[in-house]
Amino acid sequence: MATAAIFSSMRRRRSPSVEAFLAPVDLSEVALVQTLAAISSELVSCFSDKVFFFQRRNSRCLIRKIEILVVLLEYLKDSESGSMSKLPSTAILCFKELYLLLYRSKILLDYCAQSSKLWLLLQNPSISSHFHDLSQEISTLLDVFPLNDLELSDDVREQVELLQKQARNPKLYVDESDEGLRVKLFSFLDDFGNGRIPNHGDLRLFFVERLWIRNSISFRREIEFLEEQIMNHEGDIEPTACVLNGFVAIVRYCRFLLFGFEEDEVLFLSRDQKKPRKGLIAREIADTFLTVPKDFCCPISLELMRDPVIVSTGQTYDRSSITRWIEEGHCSCPKTGQMLDHTRLVPNRALRNLIVQWCTAHGVPYDPPETRDASAESFAAACPIKAAVEANRATATLLIKQLADGSQGAQTIASREIRLLTKTGKENRAFIAGAGAIPHLRKLLSSSSPIAQENSVTAMLNLSIHDKNKCLIIDEDGCLTSIVEVLKLGLTTEARENAAATLFSLSAVHDFKKRIADQEGAIEALAGLLRVGTSRGKKDAVMALFNLSTHTDNCARMIKAKAVAELVGALQNEGVAEEAAGALALIVRQPIGAEAVGKEEMAVARLITMMRCGTPRGKENAVAALLELCRSGGAAATERVLKTPALAGLLQTLLFTGTKRARRKAASLARVFHRCENTSLHPGGFRNGNSTTNISTFGGDVSVPMSLSVL
Repeated sequence: MATAAIFSSMRRRRSPSVEAFLAPVDLSEVALVQTLAAISSELVSCFSDKVFFFQRRNSRCLIRKIEILVVLLEYLKDSESGSMSKLPSTAILCFKELYLLLYRSKILLDYCAQSSKLWLLLQNPSISSHFHDLSQEISTLLDVFPLNDLELSDDVREQVELLQKQARNPKLYVDESDEGLRVKLFSFLDDFGNGRIPNHGDLRLFFVERLWIRNSISFRREIEFLEEQIMNHEGDIEPTACVLNGFVAIVRYCRFLLFGFEEDEVLFLSRDQKKPRKGLIAREIADTFLTVPKDFCCPISLELMRDPVIVSTGQTYDRSSITRWIEEGHCSCPKTGQMLDHTRLVPNRALRNLIVQWCTAHGVPYDPPETRDASAESFAAACPIKAAVEANRATATLLIKQLADGSQGAQTIASREIRLLTKTGKENRAFIAGAGAIPHLRKLLSSSSPIAQENSVTAMLNLSIHDKNKCLIIDEDGCLTSIVEVLKLGLTTEARENAAATLFSLSAVHDFKKRIADQEGAIEALAGLLRVGTSRGKKDAVMALFNLSTHTDNCARMIKAKAVAELVGALQNEGVAEEAAGALALIVRQPIGAEAVGKEEMAVARLITMMRCGTPRGKENAVAALLELCRSGGAAATERVLKTPALAGLLQTLLFTGTKRARRKAASLARVFHRCENTSLHPGGFRNGNSTTNISTFGGDVSVPMSLSVL
């Protein structure tokens, strides 16, 4: 019982980074020993000659212990004395525990052999403790192992006894040289956080001479590994994602500072460019299609708050933003201008809960920050954020210089990196545009390189998410024309779709809607993408057409470009039906739009189908489109809608089960019918059994707002 209790305690101490395994329960004694011998021999074979850049001593020590266990297991396996069939129960229990320890050892050694150098360096204390945990558990196992109950040769017994002695009281070993490198890496973070760019020679000595990261592709792989850890750990990570993002920015800067823009990396980019995307819409585009509620955005950064806190004036800010504001020496509230009585930050938990609920409902990743009791810790969190901003700013300067003066290969690489930098962060988008990237990206839109064109148009899309950049893009001579050309004749499907998404982003500004629609072939290309594009491309196109339809001067242009016909066809596509119905509801407000929709043979039937089978928002937009068609289309359009046999029942259903807005629009449409002569609707209301619902109780007409969905 005591031995079992020891092993139970050992299992409870399993490190969180190691997978769990079940001990073999169905193997006989012979099969168990044979399995252990095979596993341990494989471990020694795989790792005894492996060169570990970090954790060298810990790895060698663990492998040496396994080598001695191999001697014991091979002897038992090859024994002819029959002792294996008479193993004591304690030995069997020890061997089952050894099975788990060997697999955990394999995972840890694989982890050290396959992880990136920077990640291993950052995890140095943690990984050292994992080795120490394994050493302790091996020591415990050897202490209870019934060596005297086994028939062993003298040399085997001597080696195992020596291992027992050496394994007792293992000490945690953290390599001082490796730890010194880790401290130096954090010092670079501090330098950037304090606005100082480290010396070129120091960076080269650290990354090239000490870490042996000796080419641009190796730097890129280090960056990708760190980014993968941030993504996969979903916020539960040490160092925190905030700190890791700071290191990613620093490594990206050093990559270009130390190795420039190596031509051979263009080949690497071309092979890597077509990795399958996760999800329907790329991450850099997803934000474009989602409007964050204003109350959830920080007044300083204008981005979704992750950790809302209240200052002494009662205003709420994101912790990182207000912390940076105070660190810069400001003593006033950014929003009100009032002086702060104190600098304590009180968590706004109620607002945070609302933000979490909204993120969950819309599928937006939300990484809740760790609870901090000391305000000093919250101030320290701003350092890596500032370090990332400063490192990215320095990197952007190098990239834009290459866009301006570099070779075609260097420009291709620079455009890709700008695309990555502009994926997130208002600061990145602001200073990259402000530093003059847009004119150079505009030139690359007409590049003969598919990779360069795709990266430049996607970078333009990302830049356009920042409102101030929309004006810079539109005002850049020839830029809008070039984006439309990519939409029409882009060299890759993704380039064409991202051009459509860029037009959608730019068309959020009302004054730009007509300028976009007046571009030759723009609406035709969007309509064509709505017909033949991928699922994501159709989404891009319908959103852009929706925005353009909110400008009354564009209606005739959209009819001429046959966009109306494509929108009617899109009503059958579940992925874009809501937005298509919303766009039609706006177009039919004008008589010429109502006439064009009325000429589409399937328009009314498909709107009716959406009222029956669509989403709640789709039903709203469909009934709104029919309502506006009756109002603007004259008697012929009204009669056509009126003759639909299923409409009365669907309106009645909406009046009882629809959303608040859908009920009001259904009531308005019913009143239109009542005002028509020879209506087929029952006077006074819709009957349902013995009950009657009076339409007038549902309020007045509601116009269709000009927003992403008709509300």
